[in-house]
Amino acid sequence: MDRLQTMRIFTHVAEEGSFTGAARRMDTSTPIVSRAVGRLESYLGTRLINRSTRSFSLTESGQRYLLRCQRILAELEQAEAEAADAQVHPSGRLRVHAMPAFGQTYLVPAVMSYQQRYPSVSIDLTLSGHAPNIVDEGYDVAIQMSTALLPDSALVSQRLGALYSVLCAAPAYLRRHGTPGRAATLAHHARLQLVTSLFPRDRWELDGPDGREIVELPPTAFQVNTPDALVTALRECRGIGALPMPSAVSALKSGALVRVLPHYQLQTLNAYVVYPSRQYLSAKVGTFVEFLREVVPQALAADHTALSYGG
Repeated sequence: MDRLQTMRIFTHVAEEGSFTGAARRMDTSTPIVSRAVGRLESYLGTRLINRSTRSFSLTESGQRYLLRCQRILAELEQAEAEAADAQVHPSGRLRVHAMPAFGQTYLVPAVMSYQQRYPSVSIDLTLSGHAPNIVDEGYDVAIQMSTALLPDSALVSQRLGALYSVLCAAPAYLRRHGTPGRAATLAHHARLQLVTSLFPRDRWELDGPDGREIVELPPTAFQVNTPDALVTALRECRGIGALPMPSAVSALKSGALVRVLPHYQLQTLNAYVVYPSRQYLSAKVGTFVEFLREVVPQALAADHTALSYGG
């Protein structure tokens, strides 16, 4: 027995005051309505309607049950309307995950602009180096980094653009130790390493005018797993390090660091916005993804230009 449908039938019968009126309202037959109410009474183990050929009235149990049914059906209709509206009008809480450097530089400004356009959406942004299982951990959207195309999965991904790392050092360090003119001369300098699972720890793979050059990285006196910490170490004149574009641009613009071997770049990454499914995509997810595809590539292009100009 479809309990919700049977509750609707009973409610229509009570509101119309007859089985025939309910059948007309639901565009069905009177016997079908009568049998449905009979099944409901059998299921509940109580009579809901006193009926005869001349009279029709709700029992005391029927009156109480009608009030409950009306309340439940009204709440169900409201829930269905809210769910349908969520497919059209962006609203509610949106849970987003991103890596810290990318999130701070590109995602936070994008979120602020998005909320100006869609003020009914609240954003719960998590920045961490942990790559989440977005379905199991309840995220609506995640930004993922990859050196290649993302593997096939049940998730939907849209590429936002590419970013890379550049070699940087403090001006004072270069005044003391000299500025490398070729990749080979990096062997004579202290090299600080940003440790990440995406790239090898023992070498830099530099892409430049003459193709790829490999710079070996022996065990160093300092390595760290966050770009911001590496910026601090470089500013303290500890050596030369490879900084991801989001962290490098700010330090280069301020003059705290300068590019080393400006015609080289390394550690290219593709940035993807990832979400669970295209089917029944809520308006808040759909509009957020499209907004990121609109603004993030522009921000990445601006930083590409800034790095090229700075070089």
